[in-house]
Amino acid sequence: MKNKKINLSVARRLPGGEYIKLPFKLKRPVLALGAQTKNTICFARGDSAWVSPVHADLNAPQDLLAFEKDLEYFLQKRPEIIACDLHPEYQSSRYASRLSVKYRLEYVQHHHAHIASCMADNNLGNKKVIGVAFDGTGLGADNHIWGAEFLLCDYKKFLRLAHLKEIPLVGGERAIMEPWRLLAAWLDFDKTIDKGHRLKKIYQCGINSPLASSMGRLFDAAASLILGKRKAGFEAELAVALEKLAAKNKLKTAGYAFNLVKLQNGYILDPAGCFKQIIQDLKSGKPREHIAWRFHRSVAEMIVKTCLALRKKNKINQVVLSGGVFQNSLLLRAGLDLLCKEGFLVFTHRYLPCNDACISLGQAAIADYRS
Repeated sequence: MKNKKINLSVARRLPGGEYIKLPFKLKRPVLALGAQTKNTICFARGDSAWVSPVHADLNAPQDLLAFEKDLEYFLQKRPEIIACDLHPEYQSSRYASRLSVKYRLEYVQHHHAHIASCMADNNLGNKKVIGVAFDGTGLGADNHIWGAEFLLCDYKKFLRLAHLKEIPLVGGERAIMEPWRLLAAWLDFDKTIDKGHRLKKIYQCGINSPLASSMGRLFDAAASLILGKRKAGFEAELAVALEKLAAKNKLKTAGYAFNLVKLQNGYILDPAGCFKQIIQDLKSGKPREHIAWRFHRSVAEMIVKTCLALRKKNKINQVVLSGGVFQNSLLLRAGLDLLCKEGFLVFTHRYLPCNDACISLGQAAIADYRS
């Protein structure tokens, strides 16, 4: 059962944006410029934070113009610190770089910002939590693409203690719109996959094949296999269709098998076994809605199994969930149910969405604690 939400009368919705009462007082006013898509700007001062309306995509002229207007407005509030994402190609990061001549600049890792945002959204103090950040793309501290992260963190710093096994995105962003490429990578470029051998050669030659530990891309690959579709019209289209299909399932069983591999400094989640079992179920004629549901259950089981391992070692019982993948209500409910049954105290977003619209609030909190 999901934790009961605390009714904070001091947190109220403002027209076109969000006002949030913070569980701490900032040392200096901070202006955080958010992410690239679903962008928001956050200005924080004292124990208050104001989050702007969403700018859908900063590559779109109308959204960039709205971003610039909001930025100009908040700069009049006299921030002393500017915070932004690690990714240097985000439009928001580029603006932050220009402002670094006048202001102190803090770069914040994307998934740390997700967890810090949810912490602030729940009025949590600066105590360590297990942060589970699932999304499509975020630049990691190792310069790889992250997106399925288990962090031990507070507002000031984080440790990456577990993550999804990395696979190559052969063709870069093209793999997002052609998720059969992701499926081929998870199947180790098996020769039975059409053109899989060609992708393997591209990857082996090191041509435009960045490594990624993305949960969003894992859902894309599974959806491509279960739905029998090679291409998507837009990002996460097949993943959304997979959730709708899974919601039709009536038969409840355990998820597919996966491996939680222990390393010296953490864990790697390897779901390759899931794909092999999915193929077996498809060949045996199992209902696709049941296969889709079992995949969702598998991811929920990955969350709780990893959190149990991290709790045992670190003695931390608070789990914070954030990232766009948790917009999947079926996965969120399953994850909450399993975590709460194991006695975890679980927090999800209350006033801000779990997607990248929450990033700026997390950036502001982290930048203050670092100052």
